[in-house]
Amino acid sequence: MDQLIPLFNRLSQVIERAAASAELHGDEGRLNRLTFELPTIVVIGAQSSGKSSVLEGLVGKDFLPRGKDIVTRRPLILQLNMLPGDSVEPDYAVFMHRQDVKYTDFQQVKREIELDTERVAGKGKAISKVPILLSVFSKSLLPLTMVDLPGITKIPVGDQPADIEQQIKSMILEYALRPHALLLAITPANTDLANSDALKLTRQVDPTGSRTIGVLTKIDLMDAGTNAVDTLMNKGAFSLQHGFVGLVMRSQQDIQRNVPIAEAIERERTFFKNSHNYKKVLTRCGVSNLAAELNKVLNLFHLLIKFKTVDPVAACKEGPPERPVYYKWTANVVSGRVTRLR
Repeated sequence: MDQLIPLFNRLSQVIERAAASAELHGDEGRLNRLTFELPTIVVIGAQSSGKSSVLEGLVGKDFLPRGKDIVTRRPLILQLNMLPGDSVEPDYAVFMHRQDVKYTDFQQVKREIELDTERVAGKGKAISKVPILLSVFSKSLLPLTMVDLPGITKIPVGDQPADIEQQIKSMILEYALRPHALLLAITPANTDLANSDALKLTRQVDPTGSRTIGVLTKIDLMDAGTNAVDTLMNKGAFSLQHGFVGLVMRSQQDIQRNVPIAEAIERERTFFKNSHNYKKVLTRCGVSNLAAELNKVLNLFHLLIKFKTVDPVAACKEGPPERPVYYKWTANVVSGRVTRLR
């Protein structure tokens, strides 16, 4: 994720430029409100598609619960925070519902996710829209928000209602419809793309594909004699504007054996490097290249900084109004251009 640093450096520069522009337009720098709409990476996939493994690979931590059937039963909003370069603190995590506890053991983070899920959604298989908010702090992370959501399923299990599929899709849409949501459409490579629930859903909310990246997991499990090269080259009926990235994440056996994520990423790199089929698409393979693709797409995002300033002319003409008159502004992170909308 280090490739994202230039984007956030540029963001800081644009903030300063926006404040300076407000002063130049006679507002005397009186910024009334400054908010940011940074992108949220929304991970979308069917149950057991490997979406949690993708998220863990990007974060570099083993911290998400595992098991049979549905495991992610509440939205997990993961806020990544960068510790100062000279910090001597170990990586740690803090839950919004337990702000007084600092977790340095990420196995305990996993356990707390399970416990709080049961507290809100019960011990069965029911889901809840109430999110879990988790902040992770590390020198190797960047200020970014990621969302892990329940996997799409069609058949109710346990105490799930008959309309569980629609409930999960509605929950996903709540996050995917946000204009600054970057969608990761997760599909196992050993299944037919035509049946991908993730691709169907992302096309529904992002028909042009301007904010969707396709992710093919489990490439190592494809049938002998088949490969995903054409898809990774973005050929065929399921091409996307930002294409696909292929991954080989930890298997269930790896997870049970507690294989470290760093080791799994190295094995993934070796798999693609030694594969005759994938040599020509190496830049579209592996979690490190997924991070690079995220950087590329985020740089193309028209991220807007929205803020308001008091209109001093209107205030002088009409006297102090009951409701201040504001100018509306936008600042484009990519171009650095600051525009007054009113």
